[in-house]
Amino acid sequence: MEEEAEPGVSSRTERKAMEKAKILQRESDRKLVRLVGRVLKKPEAERSEEEAAVLLLHGETAEELCKRQVRRNVLKRKQEEVYDDADELKSKVKQLAAAVEQAKHLVVYTGAGISTAASIPDYRGPNGVWTQLQKGRTISSSDLSKAEPTLTHMCIRMLHKENLVRHVVSQNCDGLHLRSGLPRHALSELHGNMFIEVCTSCSPVREYVRLFDVTERTSLHRHGTGRRCSHCGGELSDTIVHFGERGTLEQPLNWKGASEAAEKADVILCLGSSLKVLKKYPCLWCMNRPGSKRPKLYIVNLQWTPKDDLAVLKIHGKCDDVMSLLMEALNIQIPVFDRAKDPIFSLATALRQEEVNSHTREVIAPLDGQEVCFPGSGEPAEEATAVLGGWFGRGQGKGRKKKKKAA
Repeated sequence: MEEEAEPGVSSRTERKAMEKAKILQRESDRKLVRLVGRVLKKPEAERSEEEAAVLLLHGETAEELCKRQVRRNVLKRKQEEVYDDADELKSKVKQLAAAVEQAKHLVVYTGAGISTAASIPDYRGPNGVWTQLQKGRTISSSDLSKAEPTLTHMCIRMLHKENLVRHVVSQNCDGLHLRSGLPRHALSELHGNMFIEVCTSCSPVREYVRLFDVTERTSLHRHGTGRRCSHCGGELSDTIVHFGERGTLEQPLNWKGASEAAEKADVILCLGSSLKVLKKYPCLWCMNRPGSKRPKLYIVNLQWTPKDDLAVLKIHGKCDDVMSLLMEALNIQIPVFDRAKDPIFSLATALRQEEVNSHTREVIAPLDGQEVCFPGSGEPAEEATAVLGGWFGRGQGKGRKKKKKAA
């Protein structure tokens, strides 16, 4: 009698054979793609008969590779920075000035591009945070405590003072809008503020404004700063909203203010934002209205944005250059940032004695000879070593260190 096959042996053999066949097929497909790719790189006139036959035989592969190349070219064009020439820039800014003057309820949306003049990197520019990370490069350190509001920040503050801008919706976490003197009720910091930590155990939520970046120990889904509330003892959290998170804090996010402003807006001016994140918030664009009844959109950005086709006007220029020309066209003087009048000094809460060494972030220092008095305290904050702001480059991972494999 023939011996019966041991149960399970046949199925295991078949499974292994199938896995091996898949591996061989993938390798064969890769070789085919490389071969067709090499042929496609050659000008048509220089291809041999054999190479032409390869393309004819593997038409689907060749078509797919051509589509991939088209997509790469489109993406590359979208990432390129484009500049309007001087005359065109002036002409466009005049159109923008007219829109600003005629607007009944102008709302400004700002992104990282308005802070690059303060040596804070943007995200998707040639040297942006995401661009560098995608290329496998490290992000250069930025001493954020030494950053000050840019010309654009000061222009926006002045336009609000002149009642030409009603509300500012910002994606930035750098706190520079607040430090420019823009009133908090006119500001929505949708992704938080790096100088603010809160106690969510208190009701209402208790806020602590600091003179240093509070995000040293925080990252995606990990918001505890290590300090505690002086009233209830609960752990304080940062206010940063990372990719993959939904912000629930009333302040400094102020979603209510942003939504109400968008609902009333007849003109929206986007400054230095790629709009790749903002476009995902329908309430900011009045998407529930017919297209003809939505706010008129004006965009200032060097790169392509997903809202370009909907804009009344797209200006390719640096934010400071555009805003300088705009203020000139409006005949409004641009205020200079005065560090002695930085609102953060009057808003800040001093650390308790036991918290003095709870951070290693650089402290925003007053001018020489200027003393900083905190509400209820006459003690200046301690200075620390400058390091990279904790919210840069986060959101892609949870910030946890990978465990080393056992040897």
